[in-house]
Amino acid sequence: MKSIISTIAVSIFFLSTPLVAEQSKKSTDTNTEDQQSVVPITGVKAEAVQKVDDMQKLTQEIVDSLFSFSELGFQEYETQKYLTVLLEKNGFTVEKGVSGMPSSWWATWQSKIPGGPVIALGSDVDGIPKASQKPGVAWREPLVEGAPGHGEGHNSGQAVNIIAALAVKEIMERENLPGTLVLWPGIAEELVAAKAYFARDGRFDDVDAVLFTHVSNNLQTSWGNPQGTGLVSVEYNFEGIAAHGAGDPWKGRSALDAVELMNVAWNFRREHLRPLQRSHYVIVDGGDQPNVVPAKATVWYFVREITAAHIRENFATLHRIAEGAAMMTDTKMSRRIIGAAWPRHFNKPIAERMNANIEAIGLPQWDEKDQAYAVALQTLMGAEKKEGLATQLKGLQAPPEKPISGGSDDIGDVSWVVPTVTLRFPSNVKGLQGHHWSSAMTMATPIAHKGATAGAKVMAATILDLMMEPKLLEDANTYFKDEQLKEITYEPFISAEDKPAIEKNTEIMAQFKPALEKFYYDAKKYPTYLDQLGVKYPELEKPTGME
Repeated sequence: MKSIISTIAVSIFFLSTPLVAEQSKKSTDTNTEDQQSVVPITGVKAEAVQKVDDMQKLTQEIVDSLFSFSELGFQEYETQKYLTVLLEKNGFTVEKGVSGMPSSWWATWQSKIPGGPVIALGSDVDGIPKASQKPGVAWREPLVEGAPGHGEGHNSGQAVNIIAALAVKEIMERENLPGTLVLWPGIAEELVAAKAYFARDGRFDDVDAVLFTHVSNNLQTSWGNPQGTGLVSVEYNFEGIAAHGAGDPWKGRSALDAVELMNVAWNFRREHLRPLQRSHYVIVDGGDQPNVVPAKATVWYFVREITAAHIRENFATLHRIAEGAAMMTDTKMSRRIIGAAWPRHFNKPIAERMNANIEAIGLPQWDEKDQAYAVALQTLMGAEKKEGLATQLKGLQAPPEKPISGGSDDIGDVSWVVPTVTLRFPSNVKGLQGHHWSSAMTMATPIAHKGATAGAKVMAATILDLMMEPKLLEDANTYFKDEQLKEITYEPFISAEDKPAIEKNTEIMAQFKPALEKFYYDAKKYPTYLDQLGVKYPELEKPTGME
């Protein structure tokens, strides 16, 4: 239940012996003036930071295990099994199959002391098609040719959240602090196909704040509308009449013709859309063979824009084009919403507090091997700057003065139903290609492990802030209601009748899972996944004779 904790709990915050977080001393390239302005981590927050440090081995095992599963959206079953078993062993109550998604789950731990805030921690878990890649080497080498892999780094965020939650849980149990911790996964985020359903189904109705995590190349957070877009993900299905392609094609009605006409029309319309829009499509089904007029065809679109109003406008335009394509070809048209994402808006008071914790904790202490590997990857991918890993924080990111287009994330829908922020943590390298095998190369290496540990420290400190300072939650709610919702009413792009597209990626995972299973990480046998693969980190030069 949403609530404000008693003032008694606030005093507990100051009981422990003051301790400056060691990581604040490790951020290199920051000037003395900046260091002097940093407020140190003290009390139970410092204790939580130390507990995160003490769990670095578990952090590594979570990161490496999820990397080895290499699962695509809606098929994250090994990930689900591994994480839910871990959480149940640590006292969390787990519900599976949330919102009609068999691979989803919801884990809850509630203090024995009634009341207190409910803080929910989320992070994505799915991979990228054809992104299989051996980690720790500086050349292209798939573990399984053509298989999925973690080319977005979604194998790392759950480690950040779980380790932070375990550290905070131990302190809450000892200090008898009221409150509830919730852990949940971003299922099928690469399809942008789950979080809007969680929001629609009321999963966040009793949550006071959501702290989300996502891999990055620095340690930072933001408030307001960040760079990027929202979207509607939709399939258009056309149904015609089959016929012999040479014998009597005039008897047929080509569903593929409808798809092609729709795509041509949309491509012509692009000239007359705002430059901030982004839209893309793939033909999911274009028929069976050339000599049969296709009776069925499907095209899958992402329609992106900066504001919800413009997304709806472009979606309506696309739908009219689909209707026109059906009329031109005498075919029948239907559509199916696959997923949706509102443009994101992050909470300013929580982001400011999270940033203060970021400044106190600082970036990881990279060693020479980490930096050498980062530069090698930047060189491999032709990055403009080959400067290695981040050694200076970027600071709190305010909304851009002018909107900047880009990617989408369905955390946007969550951010419009509960105060939300996203922590970006440094488990990857700047200058690599997004949604690409190159972005998997660091994701089971010390770079990923150290970045996840730094992120978990920030998360643990911020959770305790929310649990123990009533005014922070009050300020967060005031901003949410009086600023964020002042002129905008959230209306989901999905309806009550829409259902998650849980069949997506079934065939791909059925094809590749037997080969991928041979590469699952065995933490009982090998210290790290690199050890299991025989990688001497970092391997910078491709062996002679290797293709």
